[in-house]
Amino acid sequence: MPSLLDLTAMFMLGLLGAGHCIGMCGPLVLAVTARDNRWRAHFAYHLGRGLTYTALGAVVGALGSGLFALSGGSDLDRLARLQAMVSLFAALLLVLFALVRLGLIREPEWATAPLSGGIPGTKIIQQRAIQQNGARRFIGLGMFFGLIPCGLSYAALARALPAASPASGALFLAAFALGTFPGLLLLGGSIGQLWRKHRQLSDLLSGVIMLAMALSLAVDALSTVF
Repeated sequence: MPSLLDLTAMFMLGLLGAGHCIGMCGPLVLAVTARDNRWRAHFAYHLGRGLTYTALGAVVGALGSGLFALSGGSDLDRLARLQAMVSLFAALLLVLFALVRLGLIREPEWATAPLSGGIPGTKIIQQRAIQQNGARRFIGLGMFFGLIPCGLSYAALARALPAASPASGALFLAAFALGTFPGLLLLGGSIGQLWRKHRQLSDLLSGVIMLAMALSLAVDALSTVF
C-alpha cells in the first residue's frame, strides 16, 4: 500500500496544480454549474470527477499488477527487473510532464487527445447525465469530464502504474483528486483568483514535485537491479 509520504505528495501535486486546473477546466466547470446552487453543484461535479480519477487509478494499478504477474512470480530476479522497468517508464513520463509544467517543452499531442472518444459507452453516459436532475446530473457530468485530457492527471496516473495493485492505484489517484478540490471548489472566490494569479508559481511547484517523484521511482528501481 502507498506510504503516507507518497499519498501526501500526490495530494500536494493536485493542490499545487490547481492553477493549471483552473485555467484548463475552470470555464467548463462554471458553464455546467451556472444554473444551479453553486456549492452543491460544484461539490457534486467534483465528486464525480474524483470518482473517475479513482477508477482510472485502479485500472492503471491493475495494469501494473498484470504486467508483474505476466513476468512469472517464481523468478524473483525477472520480477525485480520488470518492476524496475515499469518504475523507470513511469519516472520518464513524470519527467516529461514535469518539463511541460516548467514550461521547458510543449505538451505532446497524444496527451491532449480525449480519453472519452476511445471508451465505449461514454456518449450514452454523457447523454444520460445531462437528462438527470439535481446532484445526480452533476456527478454524472463530473465523471464524464474526468476523462478530459490533462497532462497533470496523466502524470498522476504514471505514478500509480508501479503501485502494482488496483487498491494502491485507486488510493494514489484519490489523494490527487482531493488535492484538486480546493482550487476548483472555490473557483469563483478570492482563493480561486489567487490561484489564477499565481498559476506560474503553482506550475513550477507541481513540476518540482513530479521531478521528485520521478527521482524517487528511479532510485528505487535501480536499487532493486544493482
